[in-house]
Amino acid sequence: MKLRRFIAVFAIAAAICFAGVGARATPQGNSTDKSDRATPPPLPDQFGGWQISDDRRTSTDPTVADPVNAALLKEYGFTDFESATYTRDDGRKLTLKAARFGDASGAYGAFTYYKTPQMLVETIGDQAASINQRILFYRGNILVDAVFQQLTAMSAAELRDLAGNLPLPSANTRNLPGLPAYLPRQSYVKNSAKYVLGPEGMQRTGAPIPAGLVGFDAGAEVVLGNYNTSRGEATLMLISYPTPQIAADHLRRIDAAYPQNGSEAGVTDAGPIFDKRTGPILVLAAGPFSTSEAKSLLASVNYDADVTWNENTYFDKKNNIGTLVWNAFILSGILILFALVIGVAFGGLRILFRKLLPQRGLGRPGDVEFIALRLSETIEEDPQPEVKFFN
Repeated sequence: MKLRRFIAVFAIAAAICFAGVGARATPQGNSTDKSDRATPPPLPDQFGGWQISDDRRTSTDPTVADPVNAALLKEYGFTDFESATYTRDDGRKLTLKAARFGDASGAYGAFTYYKTPQMLVETIGDQAASINQRILFYRGNILVDAVFQQLTAMSAAELRDLAGNLPLPSANTRNLPGLPAYLPRQSYVKNSAKYVLGPEGMQRTGAPIPAGLVGFDAGAEVVLGNYNTSRGEATLMLISYPTPQIAADHLRRIDAAYPQNGSEAGVTDAGPIFDKRTGPILVLAAGPFSTSEAKSLLASVNYDADVTWNENTYFDKKNNIGTLVWNAFILSGILILFALVIGVAFGGLRILFRKLLPQRGLGRPGDVEFIALRLSETIEEDPQPEVKFFN
């Protein structure tokens, strides 16, 4: 019995040793993983024939990125900023400014704010616009402002190479907002869409209602666009909420703040503002609209739960099924190795104790009876008794 207890204690000690090795390996693995996941600088050292110079500058202060719009950048989720000058062998220079945000929605919102109606649409990164030697684009959660000393036919291709080298955010932070997809295309003024995530953006974009009526603390997001009407340029504002119930509550607040001049078919004409609700989205039209134009524009916005915009699919280590299968094989190998070590240790101890203590036999008697079935031996049958019949 003492020997059996010793073996049990040894097995438990071996398991604890393996657990300790795993526990010691885990922090090291975590530290390595953290270093792998450490946020790299937004701008690469070289791309498309451009080499970075020595005047590289980084900061986590939004006032360094844009002193005038620092509060707005913070509202979009600004995290860090980098600026640098690049040169080529022919002496040309390129100035880059890169602002990184917490997710792709922040980068998209800042892009819509800095984009002007005079800019031309370009195909760089997720979206891009240009005017003269300046090109503004974003990819993922990074907004890049590029100013060329001299444009060439390859400038756009060079910035596409840069966009491909920008680090991307992980998981859902890479998803773009779906609300801008609801803006109608008819009569839309080019480059006028503005994506807003807070009161600062509402003030700077000239929204038709104050931020207090929107309720950003309830999870609201806003997109505004300008539209040409028969009387001039007007504004369409979409406000998205987490649920239709929250949207309905804020619609009542807006209607109470702007006395109704009459309502018809779910459309409220509150002075210069026409509004309606479709699902969790509020639609407001303000400006020089005629009643028919306002109703037509509002009717073109209808909530669809299946609408997505530029939804990404990912093929990284976390979302790769091959990595999952490979990790499963590694885990199986570790468990098999652990079982072999325990088995060899347990069996080796039994053999060792049999040699050192043959009389004990691991707690079993020295002479162990073995029960055997001798099936090959012939069984002698008893002669059948003689049967006598009596008359």
